[in-house]
Parts: sequence; structure tokens; C-alpha cells
Amino acid sequence: MTGADVLLLALGAVAVGAGVLVVTTKHLVRAGLYLVVCLGALAGDFLVLSAELVAWVQVLIYVGAVVVLLLFAVMLTRAPIGASDDLDRPGWPAALIGGGAGLGLTALLVDAYRWSTVTLPSAGTAERLGEQIFQSWVLPFEVLSVLLLSALVGAIVLSRPDIGRAAPQRDSTAGDLVDSEPGGRR
Repeated sequence: MTGADVLLLALGAVAVGAGVLVVTTKHLVRAGLYLVVCLGALAGDFLVLSAELVAWVQVLIYVGAVVVLLLFAVMLTRAPIGASDDLDRPGWPAALIGGGAGLGLTALLVDAYRWSTVTLPSAGTAERLGEQIFQSWVLPFEVLSVLLLSALVGAIVLSRPDIGRAAPQRDSTAGDLVDSEPGGRR
């Protein structure tokens, strides 16, 4: 076992441990921060596997954009940040389903590769990568950018209580402002 194998296993253990903490914690913000640790460990795994571009894409897009967007959405919508009692559900169904899925994927992996070595393809170039992204994958790339933009706009709209409310109208008989929502604020 080489040093790279040990580092890969250690980072994998950190990623699995942080992933378990993401789904078991009762604090929503802590779950987001554990997700940062999990995704960072996966980026470290990619670095050990000498896939530097994938590692930096992992850090920039998932850690730098998606998790930050998630944390901003939680904070801007005034959701409860502390421990939530409504998250107390029995854990055995999730453990049963997760364990079954893990065993099934392990059996599939062992059956597919039979512990054999896999030859790696030739190294890619920046030119080939650019051709793939901007010719074959341009539509998913643009859809992802629109999705992230719409999530950010949605978070802003949800955080502003004055957006979406009707403007107060004047009562024609008394000249007073009348609230257009029953029981609402002005």
C-alpha cells in the first residue's frame, strides 16, 4: 500500500464521516458546514488521483457556490437555525435503505471489475476539454447557470417581506389608507 492509497483512504474516511454528520445533525447551518468538509475531502481525493481540474471545479462550484447559496438561503429566509425538534424521525429506515444501497453498489462494483486493474486513457489537453465543454456540453452548462441565478433570485424574493404584497389603497369615502390584505400589516 502506497502513501497515495493511505491518503486516499484517509480523505475518504473524512468524507464519509462528514457525510454521516450532515444527515444526523439537528442544526441546519452545521449540516451545511459539514457538507463543506465532505465536499472538500472529495476534492482532496480528486487531487490524490491527479485530477486537478475536477478538484478545483469541485471546490469552486460545489463548495464555493452551491453550499454558500444554501447557507445564504437558510439565513435570508429566516428559517430556524438552531436545533429542530421536528427532525426527530426514526433512523432505522434510512439506515436500512442506505445500507442496502451501499451493499448493492459494492456487489455491482466487485462484479464489474473483479478486482482487476484498469488501464487509464491518455491524458487530456486543455484544447480537448474546451471543445467538449463548449461544443457538446454547452447547454447543460448554461442550464446550470440559469438554475443558480434563479435560486439566488428566489432567495432574495423570499427574504424581502415587502415583495409580493399589494400596495395600500385609498378609501374613496374617508380618504384613509386601507390594507388590501385582511389582517395584514401596512
